[in-house]
Amino acid sequence: MDHIDREILQILQHNARASLKMIAEKTFLSSPAVSARIEKLEKDGIITSYQAQIDPMKLGYHILAFINLNVLPEDKQKFYHYAEEIPNILECSSVTGEFSVIMKVAFASTMQLDSFLGQLQKFGKTSTQVVFATHVGPRGVQVQD
Repeated sequence: MDHIDREILQILQHNARASLKMIAEKTFLSSPAVSARIEKLEKDGIITSYQAQIDPMKLGYHILAFINLNVLPEDKQKFYHYAEEIPNILECSSVTGEFSVIMKVAFASTMQLDSFLGQLQKFGKTSTQVVFATHVGPRGVQVQD
């Protein structure tokens, strides 16, 4: 991966809908050359998907929260299968520390969040932080040389 690939990644992280023509102009390549580079970045697994970032509040999800969950090692696969089926779980990661899993969730109300927390109790102890405001939103990773 060279500096042009890094520049392409920066552009796409900022705007996944950037046209080949616009990327070509910024990288001083032809559109077919940019297309070939993007295809290789996808094939190599560097670009894994393209997504629109949506404001959950505008869709009625007024409660964002982070839930820590302590899942026993023997229950992790069962939990991950369960988590994949719950659309309110926006992210779910294994972590170190007192808890083994952290989830970012979105719900329309505190009542829905409370009900979900009750369902999680079958997997282990939880600790929940409700988000008041997000000062630095989701962003891509810094593409380093």
